[in-house]
Amino acid sequence: MDSIALMVEEHKNVKRMLAVIRKYCNKILKGEPVRYEDFYDIIDFVRSYTDRHHHGKEESMLFNRMMEEMGSAAEKLIRYGMNVEHDFGRLYMQDLEQAVDRFMVGDEEAKLDIIANAVSYTNLLYRHIEKEDNVVYKFAQRGLSKETLKELDEQCEKYELEQRKQGIQAKYLKLLEKLEAKI
Repeated sequence: MDSIALMVEEHKNVKRMLAVIRKYCNKILKGEPVRYEDFYDIIDFVRSYTDRHHHGKEESMLFNRMMEEMGSAAEKLIRYGMNVEHDFGRLYMQDLEQAVDRFMVGDEEAKLDIIANAVSYTNLLYRHIEKEDNVVYKFAQRGLSKETLKELDEQCEKYELEQRKQGIQAKYLKLLEKLEAKI
């Protein structure tokens, strides 16, 4: 298994969800009916698939190895770039959930915060994915030793098998398809 190719492939699923999020926000803007409960499914996808499943691999496997093996340039890129952006994404999801909660109990003005946090998240992630696919991953492929890349591939394959046994990938890809069908 090529761990970096897998991460690039996962980005395609994340971008599909980003498109769903933007479409939900556009419906809100246009005053069209929106099933606001669906935002809880969106948040679950982001937290479980994008963050725990995908970012978890990046942070615990790839990024750590880059910082250990590739020196200060990699450390700055990861610590002050990629990890900070992951944290901003988590903050947007936290604030989005709070806004949905407020809306669900009657706070109409919370629609503003739903749109603001959801769109901010999509903008952040689109740029973040472009950086990872076109800079970070290529930097890793050039700078990490062949042995390290092989170890990452093996570690990633083991992780993916464990996740598959738990049904993580299937569950969240099915959820993504369900939300895409609604929009």
